[in-house]
Amino acid sequence: MQLPPLSPQLIIFSVFCFGFLIQLFYYLFIFSRLAFYRKKPCKGNTPPVSIIICARNEDDNLTAYLPIIMAQDYPEYEVIVVNDCSFDNTPDVLKEFEKKHSNFRTITIKEDEYYKHGKKFAIMVGIKGAKYEDLLFTDADCKPNSDQWIKNMICELKGEAEIVLGYGGYEKEKGLLNKLIRFDTFQIAQQYLSFCLAGRTYMGVGRNLAYKKSLFFKIKGFASHYFIESGDDDLFVNEAATKRNSKVEIAVQSHTVSKPKTSYREWLRQKRRHVSTSSFYNFKTKFRLGMLFFSQWILYIGLVATLLIPVQQFPYYVPLCLFGFRLLVQLIVFKLSMDKLCENDLIWLTPFFELMLMFFYPLVMVSKLFVKKSKWTKT
Repeated sequence: MQLPPLSPQLIIFSVFCFGFLIQLFYYLFIFSRLAFYRKKPCKGNTPPVSIIICARNEDDNLTAYLPIIMAQDYPEYEVIVVNDCSFDNTPDVLKEFEKKHSNFRTITIKEDEYYKHGKKFAIMVGIKGAKYEDLLFTDADCKPNSDQWIKNMICELKGEAEIVLGYGGYEKEKGLLNKLIRFDTFQIAQQYLSFCLAGRTYMGVGRNLAYKKSLFFKIKGFASHYFIESGDDDLFVNEAATKRNSKVEIAVQSHTVSKPKTSYREWLRQKRRHVSTSSFYNFKTKFRLGMLFFSQWILYIGLVATLLIPVQQFPYYVPLCLFGFRLLVQLIVFKLSMDKLCENDLIWLTPFFELMLMFFYPLVMVSKLFVKKSKWTKT
């Protein structure tokens, strides 16, 4: 007995359903882990810590944010600022901090016309100069959310844990660009934090990241990707993370906050640097992220196609109901996660920003082909 041939309309509807199911899987079984995450009390873990900050021409930011880092409520820690070839007032600012704080140190890298280096070299210099096993990283333009930053980030760095992923957000300002940048940052954080909670850690952000010094040397630091200009955070974590050695820290007191870009051109330039590392992720990571992005596209394209060419067996409201259900699940998961990461003012812009970013990232990938590389970049 022969089965009747599938109509084009039914094939389109099946593709839409496939995208719907994949999206539902990610939200119900992966992203819900962050949404419903409850941190267990963490007490009694206050080992000495080395905070490492790399800076190039950051005199204003260092003046504004170093006092907050030096005022942390923590028993024993040192702050190492790697002054990487600065030609502004950074050296003078750092000298003043060295005079005032016994636990503050500067390591200076001088320009060498015969040897050009990137930020990874500066980080390696800072790690080699660190006195302590537990390392905590942030950027010169970042400020901790509270004086409990170190205590929260390091608390989970015990037992089998060798990596702690934190959240690095951006200041809230007026305008659509600010909201878009913060939504993009939230969505990336939701992904890497949720995958970590699922035992599939693949990245972290250098704005707020902690790991063991011994782990860095065990995997030979940045050796496998030193030739790539960026990736001192995500590529390192992608290589070093295992199912058991990674933890997340999302308490509000553990967040760091940075100044966002103020123009679309600057943000596009920043995103080019970020996405340039994704092609070097391991295969499993690329597959998981690829399926997430691919299923978004076929969900939206399938919805439009099924509404334009309805299937006789299924009324037009069936795909609308399925899409509406997925949107409801997405908004619930996003709302709970945004509450944890202090980004809850973005919830009602979710559908709009999701569509914008679906088009934006392919644009970033294409534009990256026409841009000259730069060696030293912030994350």
